[in-house]
Amino acid sequence: MRVPEWAAPPQALYAAALDLAAHADRHGFDFLMISEHHGAEDGYCPSPLMLASAFAARTSRIRLRIAALVLPLYHPLRVAEDVAVLDLVSGGRAEAVLGAGYREAEFRMLGADFAARGRLLDEGVEVLLQAWTGEPFQFRGETVRVTPSPIQRPHPRLLIGGSSRVAARRAARLGLEFVPTDATFFAAYQAERAARGLPPGPEFQLGPYFLHVAEDPERDWRRIAPHALHDVDTYARWNADAHDSQKRMFEGTSADDLRKGSRFKILDPAGAVRLIRDLGEDSIVQLHPLMGGMDPDLGWASVELFTSKVLPELGIARGVEETV
Repeated sequence: MRVPEWAAPPQALYAAALDLAAHADRHGFDFLMISEHHGAEDGYCPSPLMLASAFAARTSRIRLRIAALVLPLYHPLRVAEDVAVLDLVSGGRAEAVLGAGYREAEFRMLGADFAARGRLLDEGVEVLLQAWTGEPFQFRGETVRVTPSPIQRPHPRLLIGGSSRVAARRAARLGLEFVPTDATFFAAYQAERAARGLPPGPEFQLGPYFLHVAEDPERDWRRIAPHALHDVDTYARWNADAHDSQKRMFEGTSADDLRKGSRFKILDPAGAVRLIRDLGEDSIVQLHPLMGGMDPDLGWASVELFTSKVLPELGIARGVEETV
């Protein structure tokens, strides 16, 4: 969640996020997805586990997915403790997409080793899985134990995120699910699993990055466009040195290019129904009602239309996420 100075105030955006979470919980959404960045000029949420705990207090059913949790930025034992507590207070609804991170400035800010982030992610996954058994184990030469244990057994759901062959192979090697932002990397994931004698892992169809439902899409796009441009421009700066697959995600930086592209979809209810049906059941549909610091009233209007006019036509809410 971004809170740029020229958009809605931070207090209003966070209050809206809590209310939207409660609405999503009541109306059959599958996930609340919370991301993190640090030291961002636009106030991007830096504390996803804290926000997830606030969501836990306002909800009773919906899954709480941290995506991505940049594990190399943290001491892995603290993450094990915090996720365990989140799982306990939420009644067993915590899960995390783990990432290696890509912004070197964040690592400098928090005193973490950017060059070692791959090794730290591998170590961190091993620590989490051992810690959540509740039994003592060896960590950097010390016998340690994490208590209390999470509710979910054998552990809260863990996935590996990233759009690179390295991330795909890591997910396969660790025996975890893979969540790329570019579905073409599923091939590398499945190939690595096969090479290790593992059965194929789950895949899903990726929907648009941003779906907004409106009775008058062009009218709403005029209000959304500055926020979409801010979101894309910021990611483009952060990914200036990224590999080609990430760069492609941020190509087309004019409002017209974004409107014509596939990442930002502003549709009437009937168009949203067609889009979701075309994606199929093995798909993830993501709403992003506060994207780029959008006015909460605009986000609410979209979510309420989606709830009242899209979901009833589908008869299901499978694979629907609300991202903050």
